[in-house]
Amino acid sequence: MNFEYFLAKRIIGSRSYKSSISAPIIKIGIVAIALGVIVMLIAIATGIGLQEKIREKAIAFNGHVTIQNYDSNNSNESIRPVSTKQDFYPEFTNVKGVSHIQVVAKKFGVIKTETDFEGMVFKGVGADYDWQYFEEYLVAGKLPRFNESTSNDVAISEYLAKRLNFNVGDSFEANFMKEDISRPPFQRKFTVVGIYNSGFQELDKTYFIGDIKHVQRMNKWQADEVGNFEVFIDDYDQLEAQSIEIYQNTPSNLNTITVARQYGSIFEWIKIFDQNIYGIIGIMIIVAGINMITALLVLILERTQMIGALKALGSSNWSIRKFFLYNAAYLVLIGLFWGNLIGLTLLLVQKYFGILEFPNPEHYYMKTIPIYFNWGYVILLNIGTFILCLIMLLVPSYIITRISPVKAMRFQ
Repeated sequence: MNFEYFLAKRIIGSRSYKSSISAPIIKIGIVAIALGVIVMLIAIATGIGLQEKIREKAIAFNGHVTIQNYDSNNSNESIRPVSTKQDFYPEFTNVKGVSHIQVVAKKFGVIKTETDFEGMVFKGVGADYDWQYFEEYLVAGKLPRFNESTSNDVAISEYLAKRLNFNVGDSFEANFMKEDISRPPFQRKFTVVGIYNSGFQELDKTYFIGDIKHVQRMNKWQADEVGNFEVFIDDYDQLEAQSIEIYQNTPSNLNTITVARQYGSIFEWIKIFDQNIYGIIGIMIIVAGINMITALLVLILERTQMIGALKALGSSNWSIRKFFLYNAAYLVLIGLFWGNLIGLTLLLVQKYFGILEFPNPEHYYMKTIPIYFNWGYVILLNIGTFILCLIMLLVPSYIITRISPVKAMRFQ
């Protein structure tokens, strides 16, 4: 009889280990693999999900790249206008990957009510403004749309609506300072048509959005003069490279700044998530690997006599090691199966039903824990875990080469 076939039947086909000393240790090894996969899937899905959502919120308010005058200050006020008579507007055809470009202008103002007031920034937008980023944040009413005539419709944040007790359909008055502060301020009356909540309180408490023509009139700008341009690209991963290319295709008197630079502290913070993800993956693989090493060592010790007998009959060290590794690989696959089944089920439930929420939403700029799901990272995670566990198991399997047939036959 072929020794390899006999060994495969003895190790893999036999169910005797279920009642042996190694049974609980093997179960622990499988559970460790499953738990490790569950934790790694959750860490990746939530970590990347947080990064994606926070970036989306910042991009919704500013675009990927802002084109403005060099001497523009960093305040929320458009001081010097930029002409829309540019080669890159209204279509930025010189740079591949640019999906949209729009004009905006900002002006600081104070919203007054009978009992309260609030300092805010009026963000003026035009007919070319892309509202798709705000559609998911709309909680009441509708998003304003602008055309040739001046509109008094505005969208305000839920944060502002609660502070000033505004509802859809309410009107309010806002005052905007003139360059000559000794003169009475501009007064504008607006109507709330939509209320949004991006969860990004730093921005929600700063902006309300309306027609850019109000800013142009108050600043005495021409119809073709705006505060700055917001540029959107297709792939965020190409942000730095494309911002350089955008800069090279704009006039020398204009500067470009990426959203990552505008919100440097926030974007540096979310980069830390990558380190957390790598750390969790490393720890989980090491823990799962150690448990499988323990299980494999127990299997080898339980079958020392069998190993000695097979060596005495002429089996090579590698052929014996190979089938122990086959058995360990089988156990790893069982752990991966259950880990993926449970982990992916939990992620999909959270993704589509949003059951789990942050205890402090303001710290994470959102209420519900976001989930990023991609089959690519799931497959890579499983392949990587399987290969690394097998590599770790090569070391304990080496003990088989140290087993002497004579001593093994006496082993009890």
